[in-house]
Amino acid sequence: MSGDEAWRRLLDVRAPADARAAGLVAGPDGGWRWAGPASTEAADLADRYLPLCLAGPRVTFAQLGQSLDGFIATRTGDADYVTGEEDRRHLHRLRALADAVLVGAGTAVADDPQLTVRACAGAHPVRVVLDPRGRVPADRRVFTDGSAPTLWLVGPGSGPGRPVADGVTVLRLPDDDAFTPRRLVATLAHRGLGRVLVEGGGVTVSRFLHGGALRRLYVTVAPVLLGDGVPGLRFDGPDVMREARRPPLRRARLGEDTLFELDLTDA
Repeated sequence: MSGDEAWRRLLDVRAPADARAAGLVAGPDGGWRWAGPASTEAADLADRYLPLCLAGPRVTFAQLGQSLDGFIATRTGDADYVTGEEDRRHLHRLRALADAVLVGAGTAVADDPQLTVRACAGAHPVRVVLDPRGRVPADRRVFTDGSAPTLWLVGPGSGPGRPVADGVTVLRLPDDDAFTPRRLVATLAHRGLGRVLVEGGGVTVSRFLHGGALRRLYVTVAPVLLGDGVPGLRFDGPDVMREARRPPLRRARLGEDTLFELDLTDA
């Protein structure tokens, strides 16, 4: 089996029965493998993404790509690109496994991202923009390109002052508390968006991590030093090292980069 075929099969996996129907078998150690002959790439894809596929209909996960010293962009905001091509393909695979991909206002303004699936097979997720203060211009691509449905979450008294394009839904939340991570997750789940990828930026991912709303966190570290710039993860930490969070993790090579997958299920 090729890597492309393996990926197409994984896209339909949401439960153990789906995994078996896709041609995977569970081993005595709880791991899964392809029942028939499979390429190294096919085996790696199953190992890397099957835990997320099987995480259930409601799971919130996040991804960041950063330098060795913890920055996601230079001091000018240039992030083109911190990590390599394999990590960008990994990010698109995460999008394909999500119902919704979420970014904060800062990322929408600075990066003007498309948030679509282009580097692999898979459907586009619903694009969600958090914009409580109405900072994001209406000319961003997520609001104008028509590539995928977009949900624009704004605060009271903010938001676009004119009609939006087809496929864009403006949802006005009642107060700042409605933008807390757990309430946002509940709001999206109520709209049928249970599998949520928090893609950026560092402030938004940090808020979801610190708020206990994430179940998985993917951090790709590139072998580059920036010295300063836009930071990645930042939150109020402990006073002593023994109280630092040490969740279970797995590592994988993505070209020259290293992917860390943190399991936050019991955090």
